[in-house]
Amino acid sequence: MKQKRQTKIIIDIIMSVALLFLMAYQVTGDLYHEIIGAGMLVLFIIHNILNWKWYSTLFVGKYTIQRALRVLINVLVLLAIILTGYSGIVMSRHVFAFLPITSGLVLARKLHLSCSYWAFVLMSVHLGMHWAMVTRHMKDMKPAVLWILRVAALLFAEYGAYLFGKADIYSYMFMESEFAMLDYEKAGALVILEQLIMMSSWVSVGHFLIQGTDRTKVFARTSEEGHRQKKKAVFHKCINIALAVILIGISVISMNVNQSAESTDGWGGVQMNFR
Repeated sequence: MKQKRQTKIIIDIIMSVALLFLMAYQVTGDLYHEIIGAGMLVLFIIHNILNWKWYSTLFVGKYTIQRALRVLINVLVLLAIILTGYSGIVMSRHVFAFLPITSGLVLARKLHLSCSYWAFVLMSVHLGMHWAMVTRHMKDMKPAVLWILRVAALLFAEYGAYLFGKADIYSYMFMESEFAMLDYEKAGALVILEQLIMMSSWVSVGHFLIQGTDRTKVFARTSEEGHRQKKKAVFHKCINIALAVILIGISVISMNVNQSAESTDGWGGVQMNFR
């Protein structure tokens, strides 16, 4: 059982790293993008095989808000990956070029652009929903250090939300644009770093949503103490939900601000290419 758990963690780490490079098409190029994508699809299949018991519990027990949220995100991740993989295979010019596919390229291109970004967001949120496994090992830190790390992580996530909106990714997700606008002049390391920062934003959203829908029972010796702990728990839940909403709001606002600036100033002299 321990070995299986370690295997799951290793696969999840590899998939997270692969996701960063998949979203950096201008860094990998067409061939390596397909190779990494094919590997990602294989790992995703293995990931689901290792977690097959989860599917058998879907219709067992009661559904809380948190459980419903987890199931929704997992199902959407599955759908996004399937559609991204399918469209990628249809469009393939290297790894799956041997397949006799001659039609559906236009639809596949639109699907791939939209679903790949949905997969990026949903997989990041999914990762954030399990982020407590990481943070629980930080509880032994000094309170001052812990608060510094929390503030730094929040600022990191806010900047990621800003970058996400600035890149106008919502227009790709909702099929308002047929081509992704990529800057091939930007340094590859910077592209990967920006992807990581944007991922951190959605990881934080997933973490805050789970913390905000937690139904941990309060055990207290007196009713007064229990009442105080419940109020504190409700306050923390509200804060976490508010933080998730704020991060999403920053991404939406920065998108609108960026669009307004572009309509006034054009492209600002930056040479862009389209995927």
